[in-house]
Amino acid sequence: MADTFSGGQLPRNSAASGQPRLTLRPIVIGASTGGVEALYTVLAAFPADCPPVFVVQHMRPGFVEAFVAGLNRNCAPKVVLAEDRMFAMDGHVYVAPPGETHLVLACSQATAGGERVIINRLMESAPVHGHRPAADRLFQSAAALPCKPAAALLTGMGRDGAEGLLDIRRAGGPTIAQDRETCVVYGMPKAAQELQAADRILPLPAIGAALLAAAGYGVSNPKEGRFSG
Repeated sequence: MADTFSGGQLPRNSAASGQPRLTLRPIVIGASTGGVEALYTVLAAFPADCPPVFVVQHMRPGFVEAFVAGLNRNCAPKVVLAEDRMFAMDGHVYVAPPGETHLVLACSQATAGGERVIINRLMESAPVHGHRPAADRLFQSAAALPCKPAAALLTGMGRDGAEGLLDIRRAGGPTIAQDRETCVVYGMPKAAQELQAADRILPLPAIGAALLAAAGYGVSNPKEGRFSG
């Protein structure tokens, strides 16, 4: 996936007013079995002005809307289903919709001031490791962004996300895998550990704060880690 977006229909804004802006590293998260509860724990630690967050949670159609509504009741950021060509904004969590597409990330062309914006793309392609959307597709596209994301792979069966997490680590992004003791199913994080894809192995309650720190939230100079031309 190319890391820039140009031409065609203008991307959607993800808010009714205001301009999309990106001040910190984005955050990407993948999860499967046990991930709903794990994501409640991680995202509950995020403030209302957190960096943009992108989530793939393996889930059957018909359940994701209730999942998003529940997160909105319990989390400070605004949680939405990702739409194609939607601008990403601080303070928002974008959840991959179930169906025939993968959530991948693209980047706008740099403005005259050198600023860039992440754009959600929903791309039709075959399942990866039996999943669509797949964490690997999200992670691999995020690894190609100019500003490398902070990433976490949470509880789940199989190995989806492990190779993409390795791509992010190799690209210079900070990576985290959930530890065995706090996983419902130690499959995806185990695969990541076997590939040495994670910089850190952490218990679930520590992952939210660790992701924020890795993304640069709260640093004295918020321009560190920004997208630039």
